[in-house]
Amino acid sequence: MSLICVPISVEAAGEVPLALERAARARVLGARMVEWRCDGLASDADAEAAIARLVREAALPSIVTIRSADEGGTCALAENARLALLARIARAEHAPKMIDIEFAAMAPDLVRGLLSAAIAPKNADDMPTRIVASTHDFQQRPIDLLRRVAAMQEDPLVSVVKLAWMARSVRDNLEAFDLLSMRLKPTIALCMGEAGLMSRVLAPKFGGFLTFASDAEGAGTAPGQPTARELRDLYRFGAIGPATRVFGVIGWPVAHSRSPAFHNARFAEADYDGVYLPLPVPGEWEHFKATVGALVDHEKLDFSGASVTLPHKEHLVRFVQERGGTVDADAAWLGAANTLVVHPHGSPDAQRLFATNTDMPAAVEVLSAALATRGVALEGARVAVLGAGGVARAVAGGLALAGATVVVFNRTHAKAEALATALSGRARANGKPTRVIAGNEEHFRCNAPRCECFHAFVNCTPLGMEGGPDPKGSPMPDDAFLDDSVVVMDTVYAPKETPFLREARARGAVCVDGEAMFTKQAELQSALFMQRW
Repeated sequence: MSLICVPISVEAAGEVPLALERAARARVLGARMVEWRCDGLASDADAEAAIARLVREAALPSIVTIRSADEGGTCALAENARLALLARIARAEHAPKMIDIEFAAMAPDLVRGLLSAAIAPKNADDMPTRIVASTHDFQQRPIDLLRRVAAMQEDPLVSVVKLAWMARSVRDNLEAFDLLSMRLKPTIALCMGEAGLMSRVLAPKFGGFLTFASDAEGAGTAPGQPTARELRDLYRFGAIGPATRVFGVIGWPVAHSRSPAFHNARFAEADYDGVYLPLPVPGEWEHFKATVGALVDHEKLDFSGASVTLPHKEHLVRFVQERGGTVDADAAWLGAANTLVVHPHGSPDAQRLFATNTDMPAAVEVLSAALATRGVALEGARVAVLGAGGVARAVAGGLALAGATVVVFNRTHAKAEALATALSGRARANGKPTRVIAGNEEHFRCNAPRCECFHAFVNCTPLGMEGGPDPKGSPMPDDAFLDDSVVVMDTVYAPKETPFLREARARGAVCVDGEAMFTKQAELQSALFMQRW
């Protein structure tokens, strides 16, 4: 079973009582070890007594670390003094379970002799302090990573191998998992940064000795470190095992996404052995293809599906088609999908990958209900769709199939024209064709956003999105006609009230926030993710 270890920095002896309180709280949050980061405390005149108290009174078994500046620490002691202090701590009456030493610092014969004496059992009943040999790179994957791993695995002084490097992409996590799978000793393999979260959460799936998590927001000791509460409550860390299926939300940016909270809660309610993670992937096609391909092809990851958001919805259709999978008829028509389902290894290639678009039915249901409150049927209504990307394709296509006349407005008119052409003319259930128009004030006066003939406006741009390119922006035309008969809907759900909705509400419009559409499309996704094969 992988452990949650909470690192707590102690800079001076006077901080010991508070640090012990934090360790007690960490235990309640699910931590099973505490790492005392004593970089600053090491220079204190009472360092040894203070560290002994930390170890003796801690509510959890302890690791003591005094990190060198070369590997991201702040210890000001000379190297010989730092290592001698660690050796004395390991030999003390109240010694910690483990001490963490950088593997690079263990090379000299004098150091090895010092450490050998420090961890030698005092008597037959003694449980000696063990050495966690660590290596860190805060820039990238070390070029000689495999050589370092082999050397640490073979070293008789090393009880636990710890590897940590800055993830340049989500794909870095897969190598960390491979290293865990090939371990000869207890191993910690973690990728730092936003892209490395997967390595921290999935440690139990691959047999990682432990993962590090902070005891409070902002208290982390390394980039990308989640909180213990998030591991316990959001990701259900204690329920993750070798058979756990992995899902995620793929987008750029993705840190604001509510999808992990929604889907992990659904998995918990259904007692489904799955976990759902944010997967940040830069916007270019090459990044999407390489990352999703690696996730799908990794034999031990059990990657089983994803929600796909901006800017990758069109990339998903292309990816599944190029891999010989199935894109359902509506998503293929739209040229955009937001849901990937990956069937288990062993299925025929054509059946392994499936893409669909749950945004389309969700948008139709939510907007139809809002219009009905004002006595307007969606069939025959005139709807202005603002934007021409993947979300706009789903919304415009769904509304057009439901019988609305859709007018697309975009900053780049050529994109609006291309979208209108692509979505017009498809036969509806009653045989009539879909009708989508590219809004152009100069040529289509009645299609201008200021015209009074629109029953609804729908924002399908990222303007106003928390963490997006323009969080304070709004696509609302200054001269748009709005009163309490007009419905304004946003597909952005974070924040709940965007500048677009705030402006529309001030002008008297009926407002529908992005949470309604998000919830509906996520419910449809969840059902697909948890289907039994």
